[in-house]
This record gives sequence, structure tokens and C-alpha cells, in this order.
Amino acid sequence: MAPPSKAVLITGCSSGIGRATALELAQQGWKVYATARRPETLGELAERGCQTLALDVTDEDSMRAAVERVSSAEGSVGVLVNNAGYSQSGAVETVPIEEARRQFETNVFGLLRMCQLVLPGMREQGWGKIVNISSMGGRLTFPGGGLYHATKYAVEALSDAMRFEVRGFGVDVIIIEPGLIVTNFGEVAAGSVEAAGADGAYANFNRDVAKLTEQAYKGPMARLGSGPEAVAQAILRAITAKRPRARYPVTPSAHLLINQRRLVPDRVWDFLMRTQYPRPGA
Repeated sequence: MAPPSKAVLITGCSSGIGRATALELAQQGWKVYATARRPETLGELAERGCQTLALDVTDEDSMRAAVERVSSAEGSVGVLVNNAGYSQSGAVETVPIEEARRQFETNVFGLLRMCQLVLPGMREQGWGKIVNISSMGGRLTFPGGGLYHATKYAVEALSDAMRFEVRGFGVDVIIIEPGLIVTNFGEVAAGSVEAAGADGAYANFNRDVAKLTEQAYKGPMARLGSGPEAVAQAILRAITAKRPRARYPVTPSAHLLINQRRLVPDRVWDFLMRTQYPRPGA
């Protein structure tokens, strides 16, 4: 019987965590298929030994084509790293419903569909790793981030269910929970507030959320963060472990805030949030 495919398919590799993970795994000898909506952004990864593909996790045909391409070449996708995602910020009432749907389409439904597409091959070969990039924001919630946090809570729930459901087929499901990662993620998240509108009852709140989000990635809090390479190294540890853990928090901020949220009652957490965020209507 042929050995199982250990080819790695990574979504969202144009920058940040996806790019760092592709480089790290390729350097360590893994066969890496790095993907992005715009494959022309993947030139450096191709030069560093990665195979590159177009993949849009909001497009069924694109997802099917990428999985079929890897399966045709390698027999199966051995490791799936679901990294593609972004943060939609703004008070929940102000986020246009089409933007809310786009947030879930990218962060949740795309991730779910990719899992569904690779699992038959993993089950057939009796080996596989699914790595879902969640966030410390899948274990706690900051004001102004309700849509993003909701998607990450969903990723955590889906991953917990799948971990039980597919383990008997030799497939591990692993959650990675980054905290502050020093990339352009904060700027993109802050900029997304514009989609929630600059006027109305939440205007000042949304503007403050944008400022606080950007400052978190550039100010003193950034000292509790890490570069995307830290996440890439955690993914490498997880997929090479004989018995990987269910969850891998990454960065001091993730360890600190996840533990803090686990220990404090809701009223205490709400009080702590009031010390950091202005309250709309107050």
C-alpha cells in the first residue's frame, strides 16, 4: 500500500500567517500548495519551492478545482490549513447584512467547505491533518468585533465536532488560536469599520473601535504579540506531533487573555471592557 499523501494545502497565502506558514513548511521539506484569490501575489512562494494555485474560499468551483488539482498530483490533500479570513469591525447593529454574510462566507462557510472537500481523500488514505486558524477571539469577545468573534466561535464549534467525528479515520483536527499578530491585520480590521457607517448613534463608538484596534497592533500591547512566524511554527509542531493537542494558543496576549476570560465572571469582564471602550448611548 502506498504511503499516505502529506501534501499541504494552505488558503490565504498572499501575506501574513498564510505566507509565513507556506515558507516554514516548505523549508522543512513539506510539499506545499500555497493559494490565494490572486495567484500573482504568490511569486516569492513559488521561488521558495511552493506550488501555487488560485483559490477563492467564497467560490465553489475555485475550491473544488484546487482540491482536485492537489489530489490529482499527490493522491490526496494530506494537510489542510484553513487560514483565509479577515475581520469585520463595527457595532453589530451598524454592520450591513451583506457585509455580515460576506464575513461568514469567508471565515466559516469557506473553511467548512474546504474541510468537506478534503475529508474523503483523507479518510480513504487513513491519515490527515486539518488545521483551522481560529483566534483568541474564538474564546472571548471585544466590543465592536461581534461579527468577527461570531465567526471564530463558529470555527471553534465546528472544529470540536469534527475532531470527534473524524478521529477514527486517522484524521486530526487542530485549532490554532493566535493573539496579536504583527501584520496588516489590525489596519484592515480598523478600515473595515467604514463599511459599518460613520454616522448615527454608534458613530463615535465605531471610530474609537477603529483607533483602538489599530493601536493594539502598533502600541504597547504589541509587545504581547508576535510575528506570523510564531503561528507558522505552532502549525509545524501541531502537524508533526504524534498526538496533537486540540488547541494551540499562540503569543503571550492569547495565553493571558484566554486565561483571564476563563477565570473572571461576565460582570467583571464587562467592567474591564468599560475601562477600555466607550459605551454607546452612555
